[in-house]
Amino acid sequence: MIDADRAGKVSITALGTGVPGLDEVLGGGLPEYSFNLIAGAPGTGKTTLAQQIMFALGTDARPALHFTVLGEPTLKLLRYQQQFSFFEPAKMGRSVRFFNLSDDVLSGDLGAVVSTIVREVEQANPAVVVVDSFRSVVRAAGATLGTQLELQAFLQRLALHLTSWQATTFLVGEYLDSEMQDNPVFTVADGILWLYQSVDRNSTVRKLQVLKMRGVAPLPGLHTTRITQDGIHVFPRILKRVVDTDNPRPDTRLSLGVPELDEMLSGGIPAWDSVLVSGPAGSGKSALATQFIAAGLRNREPGLIAVFEERPHEYLARAKTVGPDLDEAVRTGLLEVIYLRPLDLSVDEALLEIQAAVRRVKAQRLVIDSLSGFELALAPTFREDFRESLYRMVGALTGAGVTVFMTAEVGVSFTDLQFSPDLISFLTDDIIIQRYVEIEGALQKVIAVVKMRGSQHDKQLRTYAVTAHGLEIGEALTGYTGIVTGVARRAEDPDESGRAG
Repeated sequence: MIDADRAGKVSITALGTGVPGLDEVLGGGLPEYSFNLIAGAPGTGKTTLAQQIMFALGTDARPALHFTVLGEPTLKLLRYQQQFSFFEPAKMGRSVRFFNLSDDVLSGDLGAVVSTIVREVEQANPAVVVVDSFRSVVRAAGATLGTQLELQAFLQRLALHLTSWQATTFLVGEYLDSEMQDNPVFTVADGILWLYQSVDRNSTVRKLQVLKMRGVAPLPGLHTTRITQDGIHVFPRILKRVVDTDNPRPDTRLSLGVPELDEMLSGGIPAWDSVLVSGPAGSGKSALATQFIAAGLRNREPGLIAVFEERPHEYLARAKTVGPDLDEAVRTGLLEVIYLRPLDLSVDEALLEIQAAVRRVKAQRLVIDSLSGFELALAPTFREDFRESLYRMVGALTGAGVTVFMTAEVGVSFTDLQFSPDLISFLTDDIIIQRYVEIEGALQKVIAVVKMRGSQHDKQLRTYAVTAHGLEIGEALTGYTGIVTGVARRAEDPDESGRAG
């Protein structure tokens, strides 16, 4: 029911669609009694999306009414749709009803089509009406209606009848982007949901865009969708904060679990910062990440580790070889380790999974190990969005009070110093680098703090070793030149230089 508020405005009820992520994309839900178009190419999930909404909204008192038009037979349609978990056989014929309009459409009498729809709507008093495929009706209209104005009038009559009966309507059809111009279907519709499907090399990517939705402010852009056993799942591209808080950033420092490194950081990582540890393979990035989490667990700070390159049990087993045993924290629920490595992974899927786990654990410390594995797990299409999406996630999490610790692998270079791959270093507040240096014919590990926003830090290069107790920091490398290039040489003694001169 539509009511007017004190200011005289009409309030529009937002309906929950039953499609994970879609309500958020729509700005809170689907406007009740709206007249909508679900469009896209074959195989994008249009029918599945419409039926998922039908089963979510249909009730015995106000059922969902589905009109099929020259598409696949109803029995065939139901045979496949009942494979999804949202399909409830008990609702068939009661909360969800099907009616075939093929005979009316084939007759070419669009007046009969409207009359049949209106008659069934009057009898059923539905909350939801779906016409699939409405494109078939439009094609039939093209044969009997001579002008675009006549077609628009037909659509407006249909929309008027349906909205007057307070039904939320979906017209489902296969359309191309080029057909939007001067097409009365797109003009009359209150909302347009467009589904896309693209193939990039050996990966398939589905996306959804809300091109139009009267009365609400939907999230802009293309949002990843995935068809699973449960139906359509939408992954919004704009992440919100894990919790709504106006609390100011605390003036505290978090220990990394390595006292000497905390000293180099002027007391540790500022709370709610994002820190990047970059270095070549085998330099001890994961070991330092484990120590960071363990330091928080000792203070009863919940933690989350997101891994992309090995299974959680493998990660926990390896963590024992460099110090802390995290198994007890996992058993008690203080720590969770999640594995994100499916093929064709999208950025937003992964980030939303991380955000959901942060909310579930109430994590104060998050480790992403590693960004390199994260990017490799993505479908090629999504790698273009990697930095932008990562930036949004880091901002959402740190703004909600989570300190984010990320690792990234960089190649070994003996000509320059690399901070991170793909120019992602600007995303973080703090940067710690690890690298190998050749000193007198032997490789040594060197660590340095190269960036801390709003804070002083030690700028020395110091040696370190990865031991059974974690990272152990050694002395500063003084008396050497060329350390940044990876080939260190002893600085010449001034007296000896003078004598040699």
